[in-house]
Amino acid sequence: QVQLVESGGGLVQAGGSLRLSCAASGLTFSSYAMGWFRQAPGKEREFVAAISWSGDTYYVESVKGRFTISRDNAKNTVYLQMNSLKPEDTAVYFCASDASTGRRPGVKVSSYNYWGQGTQVTVSS
Repeated sequence: QVQLVESGGGLVQAGGSLRLSCAASGLTFSSYAMGWFRQAPGKEREFVAAISWSGDTYYVESVKGRFTISRDNAKNTVYLQMNSLKPEDTAVYFCASDASTGRRPGVKVSSYNYWGQGTQVTVSS
């Protein structure tokens, strides 16, 4: 079955950096767009970034210029490099795989059908 396992979260001071990883198994990784979402306490899960099967990238406006999504198809892994972190970036971060192959990744939760367990990112001020 499909498994997505995130790692790399933690506690960091404002202005610091973290790199999240998401290792995938059970799917033809290179065929699927992958996304990162986050969910803060009391808030809905929101789109952060996505990368298409061909490497095109998409970001929510609030992280443009600070976060970078990338993928390594040889390792079945997608990454989220987060720089210049702010307290408002504090959330549980989830990776997800697109429900369909070969299309532009969506920004809605419903566009993705497999999810990891999440990794906590806490940014202190």
